[in-house]
Amino acid sequence: MADEYFFALTLNGKVSKVWDPEAKGAEDYQGGHKLIIKQMLLGPEATEGELNVVQVEAMTWKDSVKIPVATLKAGGPNNQVLLDLAFPDPLVTFTLVQGNGPVHIIGHHLIGSPMEEFEEMDELEEEMLDDEEGEEGAEEGTNRKRKISNGKSKEEEEEEDEPKTKKAKTTNNTKGKTPVKNNAKPKK
Repeated sequence: MADEYFFALTLNGKVSKVWDPEAKGAEDYQGGHKLIIKQMLLGPEATEGELNVVQVEAMTWKDSVKIPVATLKAGGPNNQVLLDLAFPDPLVTFTLVQGNGPVHIIGHHLIGSPMEEFEEMDELEEEMLDDEEGEEGAEEGTNRKRKISNGKSKEEEEEEDEPKTKKAKTTNNTKGKTPVKNNAKPKK
Protein backbone atom coordinates (compact mmCIF):
# COMPACT_ATOMS: atom_id res chain seq x y z
CA MET A 1 0.00 0.00 0.00
CA ALA A 2 1.23 3.45 -0.84
CA ASP A 3 1.40 6.29 1.64
CA GLU A 4 0.27 9.67 0.33
CA TYR A 5 1.71 13.00 1.42
CA PHE A 6 1.04 16.61 0.55
CA PHE A 7 3.64 18.09 -1.80
CA ALA A 8 4.31 21.81 -2.36
CA LEU A 9 7.13 24.02 -3.54
CA THR A 10 7.52 27.63 -4.62
CA LEU A 11 9.52 28.93 -7.57
CA ASN A 12 10.97 32.45 -7.43
CA GLY A 13 13.15 33.94 -10.17
CA LYS A 14 15.28 31.69 -12.35
CA VAL A 15 16.16 29.19 -9.62
CA SER A 16 15.35 25.54 -10.38
CA LYS A 17 14.03 23.16 -7.74
CA VAL A 18 14.50 19.39 -7.91
CA TRP A 19 12.18 16.71 -6.53
CA ASP A 20 14.47 13.87 -5.48
CA PRO A 21 13.15 12.03 -2.40
CA GLU A 22 15.88 9.39 -2.67
CA ALA A 23 18.58 12.03 -2.08
CA LYS A 24 17.13 12.63 1.39
CA GLY A 25 18.18 9.13 2.47
CA ALA A 26 14.72 7.60 2.15
CA GLU A 27 14.35 3.87 2.77
CA ASP A 28 14.23 1.40 -0.10
CA TYR A 29 10.56 1.18 -1.07
CA GLN A 30 8.86 -1.38 -3.31
CA GLY A 31 6.80 0.69 -5.74
CA GLY A 32 9.19 3.61 -5.21
CA HIS A 33 8.07 7.22 -5.24
CA LYS A 34 5.54 8.96 -7.44
CA LEU A 35 4.82 12.67 -7.73
CA ILE A 36 1.43 13.95 -8.88
CA ILE A 37 1.08 17.67 -9.60
CA LYS A 38 -2.48 18.96 -9.29
CA GLN A 39 -2.21 22.76 -9.38
CA MET A 40 0.11 25.68 -10.11
CA LEU A 41 -0.82 29.20 -9.07
CA LEU A 42 0.74 32.61 -8.78
CA GLY A 43 1.30 34.12 -5.36
CA PRO A 44 -0.25 37.49 -4.48
CA GLU A 45 3.18 39.15 -4.83
CA ALA A 46 3.38 38.33 -8.57
CA THR A 47 3.78 41.34 -10.88
CA GLU A 48 0.51 42.11 -12.64
CA GLY A 49 0.63 41.44 -16.39
CA GLU A 50 3.91 39.48 -16.20
CA LEU A 51 3.89 36.11 -17.96
CA ASN A 52 5.32 33.23 -15.89
CA VAL A 53 6.24 29.97 -17.64
CA VAL A 54 7.00 26.81 -15.64
CA GLN A 55 9.11 24.13 -17.29
CA VAL A 56 9.55 20.54 -16.11
CA GLU A 57 12.48 18.26 -16.80
CA ALA A 58 11.76 14.58 -16.21
CA MET A 59 12.59 11.12 -17.50
CA THR A 60 10.53 9.38 -20.15
CA TRP A 61 10.95 5.67 -20.72
CA LYS A 62 14.01 6.40 -22.87
CA ASP A 63 15.56 9.73 -21.99
CA SER A 64 15.11 13.12 -20.35
CA VAL A 65 12.58 15.67 -21.64
CA LYS A 66 12.19 19.41 -20.93
CA ILE A 67 8.76 20.88 -21.58
CA PRO A 68 6.66 23.85 -20.41
CA VAL A 69 3.67 22.69 -18.38
CA ALA A 70 2.05 25.98 -17.32
CA THR A 71 1.81 29.62 -18.35
CA LEU A 72 0.46 31.96 -15.71
CA LYS A 73 -0.32 35.70 -15.80
CA ALA A 74 -1.18 37.76 -12.71
CA GLY A 75 -4.22 40.03 -12.73
CA GLY A 76 -6.45 37.87 -14.91
CA PRO A 77 -8.13 34.51 -15.26
CA ASN A 78 -4.79 32.77 -16.00
CA ASN A 79 -3.33 33.17 -12.50
CA GLN A 80 -3.76 29.45 -11.78
CA VAL A 81 -3.96 26.17 -13.68
CA LEU A 82 -5.37 22.78 -12.65
CA LEU A 83 -3.20 19.87 -13.73
CA ASP A 84 -2.98 16.12 -13.44
CA LEU A 85 0.68 15.37 -14.12
CA ALA A 86 2.19 12.12 -12.82
CA PHE A 87 5.93 11.58 -12.51
CA PRO A 88 6.57 7.94 -11.59
CA ASP A 89 10.32 8.32 -11.15
CA PRO A 90 12.52 10.89 -9.44
CA LEU A 91 14.31 13.27 -10.57
CA VAL A 92 11.89 16.00 -11.57
CA THR A 93 13.25 19.53 -12.05
CA PHE A 94 10.91 22.54 -11.96
CA THR A 95 12.18 25.80 -13.48
CA LEU A 96 10.57 29.21 -13.91
CA VAL A 97 11.91 29.93 -17.42
CA GLN A 98 10.05 33.24 -17.77
CA GLY A 99 8.78 35.66 -15.13
CA ASN A 100 9.72 36.12 -11.49
CA GLY A 101 6.84 34.34 -9.74
CA PRO A 102 6.24 33.36 -7.09
CA VAL A 103 4.64 30.23 -8.55
CA HIS A 104 3.29 27.72 -6.04
CA ILE A 105 3.20 24.08 -7.14
CA ILE A 106 0.84 21.74 -5.27
CA GLY A 107 0.31 18.00 -5.46
CA HIS A 108 0.77 14.56 -3.87
CA HIS A 109 3.87 12.52 -3.10
CA LEU A 110 3.09 8.78 -3.09
CA ILE A 111 5.48 6.39 -1.40
CA GLY A 112 5.38 2.61 -1.86
CA SER A 113 5.68 0.18 1.02
CA PRO A 114 9.08 -0.60 2.54
CA MET A 115 10.84 -3.66 1.07
CA GLU A 116 10.56 -5.47 4.44
CA GLU A 117 6.75 -5.36 4.19
CA PHE A 118 6.89 -6.95 0.73
CA GLU A 119 9.20 -9.70 1.98
CA GLU A 120 6.67 -10.52 4.70
CA MET A 121 3.86 -10.55 2.12
CA ASP A 122 5.86 -12.96 -0.07
CA GLU A 123 6.24 -15.34 2.87
CA LEU A 124 2.49 -15.18 3.59
CA GLU A 125 1.66 -15.85 -0.08
CA GLU A 126 3.93 -18.92 -0.08
CA GLU A 127 2.20 -20.24 3.06
CA MET A 128 -1.23 -19.66 1.49
CA LEU A 129 -0.20 -21.48 -1.70
CA ASP A 130 1.05 -24.44 0.34
CA ASP A 131 -2.25 -24.55 2.24
CA GLU A 132 -4.29 -24.40 -1.00
CA GLU A 133 -2.29 -27.23 -2.55
CA GLY A 134 -3.00 -29.38 0.51
CA GLU A 135 -6.74 -28.63 0.31
CA GLU A 136 -6.88 -29.42 -3.42
CA GLY A 137 -5.31 -32.84 -2.81
CA ALA A 138 -7.92 -33.61 -0.15
CA GLU A 139 -10.77 -32.56 -2.48
CA GLU A 140 -9.48 -34.79 -5.27
CA GLY A 141 -9.55 -37.77 -2.89
CA THR A 142 -13.19 -37.17 -1.96
CA ASN A 143 -14.17 -36.73 -5.62
CA ARG A 144 -12.67 -40.14 -6.44
CA LYS A 145 -14.81 -41.74 -3.72
CA ARG A 146 -17.95 -40.27 -5.27
CA LYS A 147 -17.44 -42.16 -8.55
CA ILE A 148 -19.88 -45.04 -8.82
CA SER A 149 -19.81 -48.19 -10.92
CA ASN A 150 -21.11 -46.65 -14.16
CA GLY A 151 -18.24 -44.10 -14.18
CA LYS A 152 -20.41 -41.05 -13.46
CA SER A 153 -20.13 -38.90 -10.39
CA LYS A 154 -22.99 -38.64 -7.93
CA GLU A 155 -23.75 -35.08 -9.12
CA GLU A 156 -24.00 -36.18 -12.78
CA GLU A 157 -26.36 -39.00 -11.86
CA GLU A 158 -28.57 -36.66 -9.81
CA GLU A 159 -28.84 -34.26 -12.76
CA GLU A 160 -29.97 -37.13 -15.01
CA ASP A 161 -32.60 -38.24 -12.48
CA GLU A 162 -34.25 -34.80 -12.36
CA PRO A 163 -37.37 -34.61 -14.56
CA LYS A 164 -36.98 -32.47 -17.63
CA THR A 165 -39.62 -29.76 -17.75
CA LYS A 166 -41.24 -28.80 -21.00
CA LYS A 167 -42.09 -25.22 -21.80
CA ALA A 168 -45.79 -24.77 -22.31
CA LYS A 169 -46.83 -23.42 -25.68
CA THR A 170 -49.08 -20.43 -25.83
CA THR A 171 -51.10 -19.95 -28.96
CA ASN A 172 -52.76 -16.80 -30.07
CA ASN A 173 -56.30 -16.67 -31.40
CA THR A 174 -57.13 -15.06 -34.73
CA LYS A 175 -57.16 -11.54 -33.29
CA GLY A 176 -53.61 -11.90 -31.89
CA LYS A 177 -54.74 -12.13 -28.27
CA THR A 178 -53.90 -14.91 -25.87
CA PRO A 179 -57.03 -16.79 -24.78
CA VAL A 180 -58.05 -16.26 -21.15
CA LYS A 181 -58.88 -19.32 -19.09
CA ASN A 182 -62.25 -19.04 -17.37
CA ASN A 183 -62.18 -20.43 -13.86
CA ALA A 184 -65.86 -19.75 -13.17
CA LYS A 185 -68.03 -22.80 -12.25
CA PRO A 186 -70.91 -23.64 -14.59
CA LYS A 187 -74.44 -22.85 -13.32
CA LYS A 188 -76.70 -25.79 -12.48
